[in-house]
Formats: sequence, structure tokens, C-alpha cells
Amino acid sequence: MSQNLQDFVKDICNSNGNDPARMMNICIAVQKAFGCVCDEAIDLIAKTLKTHRIEVESVITFYTFLSKEKKGKFVIRLCNDIIDKLQGCEKVADAFKKVLGIDFGQTTKDGMFTLEYVPCIGLCDQAPAALINNVPVTYLSSDKVAEIIGILKKTGDTKKLIHRLGDGNNANPLVHSMVHNSIRKKGQVIFDEERAGSGLKKAIALSPAEVIREIKAARLRGRGGAGFPTGMKWEFTRASNGDVKYVVCNADEGEPGTFKDRAILTERPGLMFEGMTIAGYAIGAKEGIIYVRGEYAYLLAFLEDVLDKRRMQGLLGENILGKKGFDFDIRIQLGAGAYICGEETSLLSSMEGLRGDPKTRPPFPAQKGYMGKPTTVNNVETFCCVTRIMDKGPSWFAEVGSKGSPSNKLLSVSGDCELPGVYEFPFGTKVSELLDVVGANDAKAVQIGGPSGQLIGKADYERVICYDDLATGGSIMIFGLERDILEIVDYFMEFFTEESCGYCTPCRAGNALLKERLERIRAGKGEMADLDYLQQLGETVKKASRCGLGQTSPNPILSSLKNFRSDYEALVKKDTKGFQPDFDIYEAIGDAS
Repeated sequence: MSQNLQDFVKDICNSNGNDPARMMNICIAVQKAFGCVCDEAIDLIAKTLKTHRIEVESVITFYTFLSKEKKGKFVIRLCNDIIDKLQGCEKVADAFKKVLGIDFGQTTKDGMFTLEYVPCIGLCDQAPAALINNVPVTYLSSDKVAEIIGILKKTGDTKKLIHRLGDGNNANPLVHSMVHNSIRKKGQVIFDEERAGSGLKKAIALSPAEVIREIKAARLRGRGGAGFPTGMKWEFTRASNGDVKYVVCNADEGEPGTFKDRAILTERPGLMFEGMTIAGYAIGAKEGIIYVRGEYAYLLAFLEDVLDKRRMQGLLGENILGKKGFDFDIRIQLGAGAYICGEETSLLSSMEGLRGDPKTRPPFPAQKGYMGKPTTVNNVETFCCVTRIMDKGPSWFAEVGSKGSPSNKLLSVSGDCELPGVYEFPFGTKVSELLDVVGANDAKAVQIGGPSGQLIGKADYERVICYDDLATGGSIMIFGLERDILEIVDYFMEFFTEESCGYCTPCRAGNALLKERLERIRAGKGEMADLDYLQQLGETVKKASRCGLGQTSPNPILSSLKNFRSDYEALVKKDTKGFQPDFDIYEAIGDAS
């Protein structure tokens, strides 16, 4: 073992308090410094943290951005989600393979470049896109690939790839990114002018119980998609036994087609941090943690700077805004590429330095969450809403929207439309109205809520976006008339098959079986009975799976069977003369003849 590695691991473990719960930070740092977390590093980390080797290795092998095998100096992660595919990422991929002489999953012989696919990097509004190390590269084309590789070979500096800066804080020296915010429609809740500390000042003038009552009066529901009442969640957490409580912000928006949190983290992080601080006051927590997906690592220095400035302003730390005894601070936990960590109990496992495996519920996080302590988990947009409610009042917040879904919702719109980007619409907006605003009047299908949501056709465009009809965490993917619906569904099932943590059989095996049968139908070897098979198996996977991933993963199959059944029926063979359509007798006896 090299002395450099020993010294580095010792120092990074010490800087994280030799705490096994900070395993993610330690492994990410070693990966960045040495290109991998090798066996020697695993042994040293385990010894220093006084834990078992298997605990360290299980983390390394679970997360996409960590590896036991050394990766290239430049890791090119090309997004291949369905939106990027429809925008031409496969041509970009071919260009990278040709220029570098390697395939995806391989590293060049000189150790300079590694090619990898990733399912979503939060840039569907500017596809095709890639991450090169932590630098987002947008609007890729096959023509640009040789230039990109040439710059990296010549300069060895990923910053040289940034030939223009994006709008807003993307141009901040701490971000220095070519990403565009793509904020197309601003509302009064999220992207209105920010008044730092205004909501917090009004909150601490009330008792914690009164703050919770204000949130309940506003009828705020979680903006992550499930729509659980935020005030009720806080009330449960505050009432739970235990002197130590935590506030956790879920900024792991890994759902393909979702990127609204990226815009908030770039332009309104203070609004989010203030909402977390208000939550800390309300539930009696002293520590908040925001879990930021690894794909947004380029925002890390900027977010840390925002936190530092809030500390200097007296908005974080001890005796906040002069309120004696009100101590609260926030730290950032970076993820390392795992879709399952968007599920709140998986996220908590990851924060504890473990694999991102889901936990069995009950107990719920409000009772037993981070490190076994009562924890409230809300997402980025929810905390922003909290700040506005405390600043402007619950009646102001609820004056727009629908009966069961008050106020506005941020939507990430991508795909076959003229104006992809982030939109703030009131709840109760019809799909047809949205399509008109974004320039997609000839849409064949719309995926509401990402792959785990619903795929609807024209017959449903008068339905409304709200928790009681078409619920969504924010993802809206639009597909034009020329698109193959079953190709889209096939991609979604591939995504879920790949992203399943593998813990429970219904999700691990069921999704693979659903995809296998779908592929048979797409190959023209299906029969009508296969449609019933898909329906029954999909419902079984939903009912029997352990966590939210498996409970929603069959939705692409089930919603497309409901709304695009004719697309399936056009491919299945109805008259097979008693033979299985996928059985070729000539192929079967070929070796014997």
C-alpha cells in the first residue's frame, strides 16, 4: 500500500470524525483522488473507522460513481434516458466510441478516458448532455465530440470545455457552468423575489406549535409526488420521543425528466435553507442535512458558500436571529449515483454510510429516521413553500390551486415541445393548457410524474394536474406523433430493472419478467394472452414490493395497456394455428436436419 494512499485515507477519515456514518464522504473523496476505492483503500478505511470490510465494500459496489477498479482521468458519463435518446444521444455515443476506440464501460489503454452511460443527470431540457467528471456539458452533437476530446488531451482541464456560461448563478465563479436554468414561467411561490430571513423572523415570533398550525392551515402537501400533508408530518416528528431530532431535505431528484430542483438549488437555495431552518424550529431539531444527488456536485461549492453567508447573517448557528436557545445548522451530504436513494428511507440509509437499501415501514422516519432518531424528510420545493407560507401567510398560499391541492407546482417539461424548461403552474391546470403553453399541440402521449407516473393520450388531456387526478413530483415528458409508445415503455422498464436495489423478489424479478414479455411482443412474437400476463404480473409487483420503487415500477406497463392498448394489439399475433408465436420449429430442429 502506498504511503500517499495511507496518509490520504487517514486524513479524510479524521476530517470526518472517523465516523462510519460519513462513509459516503470518505469514499467519494478517495474515488476523486485516486480514480477508484481499491482493495487496499477499503481495508484501510475499515480499519480506521473500526468497522467491517464488507460494510465499506458494500457501499463501493452499490453506487454508480464509486468503483473498486481504477477509472480514467476523465470519466465521460453520457445521459441515455429516453429524452436524450430521442434527441440523438446514440449518435453522440457512436462518436465517442469512434474517437476513443473503446466501448461504453471501458477505459482507454493510457488511462485517460472512461466511457459510461447514466440514466439521468437532470439536464433533459438541454439534451443530449453528459457529465465529464463533475462538469455538465449540454446540447451535445456528434460533431462536437472530437473537439471535446481534443481539448481534454491538450489542456487536461475540464473547465476548458466551458465555452459559454449559463444564466443566473450558473455564471457565479463558484458554479461556472454552461447549464441554462430554463425557467420559462415564474410564479409567486418559488421564483418570486427572495427576502432572506423574512419568513424565519415571523416563524420564531410564534411558538413551534403555532408554526405547525400555520403550515397545516396552508394545507401544504409534500411536493415530492406522494402529497403527504407537511404539517401533519412535522406534528408527528415533534411528538415523537427523543431529545435529538433531524430535518432532512431530499434533493436527490433522480426521476428521469425531472430537473426543477436543479433550478431551485441554483437560483433559490436560500429559500430552501430557510424552510429547513423553520422546520428545525418547529420540530425541535438542531441539525439539518440536505442530501444532494451526485450529479449536482458542480453546485456544491456554491451551496456551501450560501450556507456560510447565512451563518454570518445570523440565520444559522447558535441563538438564530437573537432567539435564545434556538440553535440550528445545516450540512450537505453528497450522493454518488443511485436512483433508489430518492426514496426517503433509502436516502436515510445512504446518509448513515450504508448501501441505499430501503427500510421497512413502520416505523416511519417521523418516529425512527436518521440514526434511529425522529426525522422529518421533505423535498426541496416543499421547504421553499414553507418559507413563503411563513412570510406571506397560509391564506395567501392557498388562494390559488384546486380544492385538494392548494397553490402552485413546479414542473419540469421536456421532450417533443418547442419550449422545454421549468414552469410554475397553479394546481388544477389542465394538461391541454400546459401543452399549449410549452408548444406541443400535436403530442401523441404525455408521461406525467416520470417513469413511475402515468402515460396518457389525447383522451386524457382535459384532466388536471393535482394530487387528486394526475399527481406528479414535477416530471412532464412529451412525446410527438412519430414516437413508438412501446419503445418508450421498454426504456422505462429497462430503467427500473437496472435501478432496483434487488432486495425484494417482486421488484427484482418481476420487473425483469415484465420487460422480457414486453420485448417478446415488440419482436412480433406475442399473443393476446401476453397482455393479460402483463396486467396481472404488473399488479402483483405493485402490491408485493417493499418500497416505492417496486410499488410504482409497473406503471409504464399498466398505464400504457390502459391508454394505448391498440399499440399492443397491433403487434400480437391473433391466429397462431395452435402454435406458440415465439416458437420457430425450423430453428429448433436446425441442428438435427
